[in-house]
Amino acid sequence: MTSKRGEPVAPPEESTQTGPQNDSAAPNAEPDNTPTGLEVVEPPPPTREQWDALQRERDEIAAQLLRKRAEFENYRRRVERDRLKSEEDVAVGIFRALIPTLDNLERALGASGADDSSIREGVALIHRELAALLESHGVVSHDPTGQPFDPLKHQALAHEAVPGFVDGTVVEVFQKGYFLKDRLLRPALVKVAKGEEPRDEVDSNAVH
Repeated sequence: MTSKRGEPVAPPEESTQTGPQNDSAAPNAEPDNTPTGLEVVEPPPPTREQWDALQRERDEIAAQLLRKRAEFENYRRRVERDRLKSEEDVAVGIFRALIPTLDNLERALGASGADDSSIREGVALIHRELAALLESHGVVSHDPTGQPFDPLKHQALAHEAVPGFVDGTVVEVFQKGYFLKDRLLRPALVKVAKGEEPRDEVDSNAVH
């Protein structure tokens, strides 16, 4: 190039400063090893002793859970049993108080001289309703005539030799017994047959 005067002009020098270069333009650049987060370190595998200890601990925990479950089930059953018994005790008290009324109604129906049929029908109706109410709740009467005497169910008021009855047999019922399902509410008042004395002993006593 020449100036207007014809003097040669030197070409412009290239700038030695370079701008920021892209990292991709430097393939040989070293990677940045600055940590960016926590490193995950895998634990070593457990030893045979550690594995056996873990299995024993697992078995102990499982056994404890089974025991706790069994204890809770027993507790639940016990609470339910106590609740039912408490309810039954209340019912027993109520029914025991009603049984004498049932007895009085039966005596009224069996009394002689009750000529007024309307009164008798009224008493009979009350008796049937009360008996049905008790029966609907599991209360049943017990007449042991002809059955062997049972001290757990009967109360003997008399012992008497009765022809045709085996020794220890209930021959007469003075008052019926009552049960609430399998629970005794009142024992039956009975007379029990007594065995006759041997004939030889009776004859010897008569001679003397």
